[in-house]
Amino acid sequence: MLTNYIKIALRNIRRNPGYSAINIVGLAVGLAVSILILLYIQFELSYDKYHDDSERIVRVSRAWFNQNGETSLHLGHAAPPFGPMLEDEFPGIIEEMVRFFQVSPLLRYDERSFVEDRFFFADPEVFGMFSWNMIQGDPETALQNPDALVLTRSMAIKYFGSENALGKTLEFQFQGVTLPMQVTGVVQDVPENSHFQFDFLGSMVPVIQFYGGMEAMMQNFGSNNFATYLRLGSSDDFSRLQDQIPGFIDRNLGSANQDVPASAGTMLILQRLTDIHLHSNLDSEIEANSRIEYIYVYSAIALFILVIACINFMKLSTARSARRATEVGLRKVIGADRGSLIRQFMGESVLITVISLFLAILMVEASLPFVNEFIDKELEFRFFSDITHLIAPLALILLVGLAAGSYPALFLSGFQPSSVLKGTFRAGKSHERFRSALVIAQFSISITLIASMIIVYNQLDFMRSKDLGFDKDHIAVLPANEQIRSGYENIRERLLSHPGILNVSMSSRVPSGRLLDSQGTTAEVDGELRQINSRIADIHVSHDFMQTFGIDLVSGRDFDRDLASDSTQSFILNESAVQTIGWSSPEEAVDKEFHYGGRRGRVIGVTRDFHFESLHQSIAPIVFLIPDQRINSVAVKVRDNQREEALAFLEEQWSVLRPGFPFTYFFVEESFNEQYEAESRLGTLFGFFSGLAVLIAGLGLFGLASFTAQERRKEIGIRKVLGAGTSGIVLLLSKRFTLLVLISVAISVPLAWYGMNRWLENFAYRDSIPVSAFLFAGIIALLIAWFTISWQSVKAAMMNPVQSLRSE
Repeated sequence: MLTNYIKIALRNIRRNPGYSAINIVGLAVGLAVSILILLYIQFELSYDKYHDDSERIVRVSRAWFNQNGETSLHLGHAAPPFGPMLEDEFPGIIEEMVRFFQVSPLLRYDERSFVEDRFFFADPEVFGMFSWNMIQGDPETALQNPDALVLTRSMAIKYFGSENALGKTLEFQFQGVTLPMQVTGVVQDVPENSHFQFDFLGSMVPVIQFYGGMEAMMQNFGSNNFATYLRLGSSDDFSRLQDQIPGFIDRNLGSANQDVPASAGTMLILQRLTDIHLHSNLDSEIEANSRIEYIYVYSAIALFILVIACINFMKLSTARSARRATEVGLRKVIGADRGSLIRQFMGESVLITVISLFLAILMVEASLPFVNEFIDKELEFRFFSDITHLIAPLALILLVGLAAGSYPALFLSGFQPSSVLKGTFRAGKSHERFRSALVIAQFSISITLIASMIIVYNQLDFMRSKDLGFDKDHIAVLPANEQIRSGYENIRERLLSHPGILNVSMSSRVPSGRLLDSQGTTAEVDGELRQINSRIADIHVSHDFMQTFGIDLVSGRDFDRDLASDSTQSFILNESAVQTIGWSSPEEAVDKEFHYGGRRGRVIGVTRDFHFESLHQSIAPIVFLIPDQRINSVAVKVRDNQREEALAFLEEQWSVLRPGFPFTYFFVEESFNEQYEAESRLGTLFGFFSGLAVLIAGLGLFGLASFTAQERRKEIGIRKVLGAGTSGIVLLLSKRFTLLVLISVAISVPLAWYGMNRWLENFAYRDSIPVSAFLFAGIIALLIAWFTISWQSVKAAMMNPVQSLRSE
C-alpha cells in the first residue's frame, strides 16, 4: 500500500511539474531559512553551558541608585573586596570565588611584540570553577606564582611557533610597568559560545601589588573593574544569596546618612552565568552581548517563512482539487474509506517535504559560509553526525508535512463520489474563501517584514545623521602613555605644526565611549552646600577638549591655560548636570561652589547637552575637570583632505612616543557607527527575509493565478469572441488578487507598528515611525502581485479563443 501511495505521489509530481516545482522550491527555501535560523538560535542559547558547573556559577554585578530609586549605573564588574567578602560571609552557600581584571599590555618575545586586548589577571582557582581544557601544565598550581602566565594554544603558536611554550618568558609592559612573565600552562582556545574570550591569564599577584598590597586592595570599594564570579553549592542557592545581599551591603558599607541604608544607594546583583549573553547589556561588559529579543525576532521570522511556504502548498492543493475529484470518487466507489485517502494525501505532502528537505540541505551547505561571515560566528550543520542536527530537520519534515497537507487531505477526502462521477461536483465558495485567506496571510507577513525593514533602516539613518551636539567628524583617537601625559604641551605644539592637524586634546574618555567614572558630589544650592545623591559622571580633559570636539558653552567660560586655578579648582558641567543638581538655569550655576571627589572649587562654565554615548542611552549629567592623571587618550582633529598625510605624521611621532608599540587609532565617527552594528545587521536580515517571503508568496500567487486563468479559459474565450480586449481581461483576472493584497496591507500595518514600536523602546532617542514605510511596503507588495498575476493574465488573454472553446 505504501509503495502504491509513493508511486501515485511521484506520478502526480511528474504530471504537474510546474505546480510541483513551486511547492518544492517554496518549501525548500522555507526549510533552509528555518534550519539556518535554528542553527543560530541553538548556538546563541548554548553560551557558557559547556562549563561543568554552569548552572551553579553566577556573576556579581554592581548597581547605583539615585535618590528617587532609579538606577543611575549598573556595571557588570564590582570592586575587588566584594568577592572575598562574600565568600567569607556565606561559606554555606558559596563554594568558590574567582575575579578577572582586564588590561591591554604590550607583550614581547624576542623580536615579536603585540598589544593584546584579551589579557586578564585571574585568581588561581579559575580552572577549578571554569571548564577550560588545559593542554600543558597543572591547572591547580598554574597561577600560584607571582609571574605565572597561562595562554591559549593559538597564542602559544603565535609567539613560540612549534617550540614548547612551557617555561618560556614573555615581557609584559603596561602603563610604565615592565614584568617578566613565565608560561606555566597552555589551554585550548576558549569556545566561541562564551560570553567573554581570553588569550592570556596572569597571576593576580601583580594587581594586588599595584593596589598597594592586599590590605589596601580590600579597602578599595571605588575601583569597580573586577569581573567577579561565584560558584554556589546548588542552583537553588541563587535566590537565597540574593535575598541576603542587602544586609551584607548595609553591614559592610557605611552610609553618609544614618537614616538611609547603604543598600539604598548601591547594590550587588547576581546574574546566572548562562543568562549573561542574552540577558545582560549593562553599562560595562567584558564583551558586547546579544539580546533575547533578537532570538524572539529571528524565531518569528523562521516561523513566518515556514508558514508562507506551507500556505503555498495548501492553496495550490485545494485550488487543484477539481483535477483529482474523479480519482477520489473512483477510489471511494471501489471501497477506499476516508482514513486511507487522508493517509494517501498526507503521505504525498510528507514526500514533497522530504524532497524539499534534501534541496534545503544543499541550500544550507552552500549558504552557510556566507551566513557565518555576515554574523561573525562559526555555525556548523552536522546533519549526519549530530543527533540534534538530525532531529530538528526530521521534526520540521513531520511538522511541515502534516501542517501543509492537513487541510488538502481533509478537503480532498471529503468529496462525495456520486456528485463527482455525475459531473456536478463544485469546490464551493467556502474553499475559495479559504484560499483567499491564505493569500491574505502570506502577503500580510510579507508586508509586515518589508515595513519592519524600512523602519529599522529609518532608525539607523536617524542615529547616524542626528546632530549629536558636537563635531564628531575627522577626529582620530590615539592611546596615551606617561611620556605623552607628562610632555603633553610640547607634544601638542609639535603635532599642531603639521598643516593637516587642526587641534589636539587629551581626555580620560572620548565621545562614543561609556561614562563609567563618577565620584561624590556636593554643590552650593540656595546658599548652602548640599550633598547631591544623583550620579554625575566625570571626564578628565585637557584645556583644548571643548575646541577639539566643537562643544558649545551656553554660559560661563572654557578652561584657560593662563589661569593656574583652572587646573585645580574649576569645573565645567553640562546642562543635564545643572538640572540634576537643582539649579534653575546654566547662568545660575556659574561661580557656584562645587566639590567633586577630593577637589573643591567653583563652576566656571556650562556646556550645551550633547550625546557623549550612543543614542541607546539618555544624556547623562557630566562634570569636566582638568586632570592630575587618568588620561587615556589623545584626540586629534585632522583636515579631511589631508587625512592620510596627517595619519602618516602621527604614526611617525607615536613610534618615538610609544616605542615598540604598534600604531593604533580609531575615528570617533566610525566608533559611533559601530555601536549600531546589531541594528544594521537586523535591518539587513529583515531585508533578506522579507525578500524571501515576497518571493515565496509570489511563487504561490503565480501558481494560483495560472490555475485561475486555466480554470476560466472558457469564460475568457467567450469574452474575447464578444469583443473584450486584453486589458479588460487582465483587469478581470487581477482585481480579486489586488483586493486581497489591499486587505493584507490593512492587516499588516497595526502588526508592524506594534512590533517596531516595541523595538524602538530600546533607544533613548528614536525617530517616529513613518507612514511612508507602510505605503512603500504596500506598493511593493502590489507591484509584485500585479507583475505575477499579469504574467499569467496576459498569457490567458492572448490565447486564441477558438482553442479555449474547443477544449471545453
